[in-house]
Amino acid sequence: MNVQKPRPWQTITIVLVVVGVLALALGGFLTPLTRTALSPVFTALDWLTTRFQAFRDLVSAPSDVARLRQQNDRLEAEVANLQTQVINLQQQVTEVEILSALLDFARTQPQNEYIAASVIARDPRPFMKFVIINLGSDDGVLRGMPVVGAEGLVGRVTAVNANGARVELITDPASDVNVRIQPADVDAILQGSITSDLTLDLIPQNANVQPGDLILTSGFGGNYPPNILVGQVASIRTQATALFQQAAVQPVVDFSRLEIVLVIINFKPVDITPLFPEELHVP
Repeated sequence: MNVQKPRPWQTITIVLVVVGVLALALGGFLTPLTRTALSPVFTALDWLTTRFQAFRDLVSAPSDVARLRQQNDRLEAEVANLQTQVINLQQQVTEVEILSALLDFARTQPQNEYIAASVIARDPRPFMKFVIINLGSDDGVLRGMPVVGAEGLVGRVTAVNANGARVELITDPASDVNVRIQPADVDAILQGSITSDLTLDLIPQNANVQPGDLILTSGFGGNYPPNILVGQVASIRTQATALFQQAAVQPVVDFSRLEIVLVIINFKPVDITPLFPEELHVP
């Protein structure tokens, strides 16, 4: 078999063509032609890349969803934890504010000795008004001791066991408190009611009592020390034929929001009822 050797002029021609093509390419003359020739290839590559990306997203979607759910659960747990912390901080701030107000009240009555107690239960019935505190006879709390809040008079202890005590509120129907109205400087009786409304009774008919006048404990009757703020006169009820005036009272204490109270432990109540004739009733 005979192999034909390439002729010199053919080799020279191929070399010249290659050199010419390289020169044209390096000079940028073949760029439009190259772009046109390779455009279908690039289009095909873009299409394949897009389809591959879509396929990869489809395959990896379940794991992404699971990861997002885990992140969402973790974030929800963190939010719940932060909300709990905020609530705890708010409660601590509220407690500090209450204790600060109680301390201010105690400073205005330095003659009294106090012990702070938390309200742990309330009377659910509509006819009696009392709260239960978490201190009892083991803490020095005795029946009859007055109880105050940051604003003023709350009531008095009416029952005690070793670890707790019942406090009868001044809004209770059975509650009677001897008070003095200022600046009129006249005495009256503060009475509770089934509806928790407070009423002043036995106000002298000639007394100049006005809405806004302050009501303080008078110390008479032996149940409360004097000069504890109770409330203000809201309105006056006067009848020409009546011996006494009456008045509606706005208490200074919000009894629905009692949380911490002070028990006056150095006050010894005196039951003076047996000292009066049976036909008389003295609160």
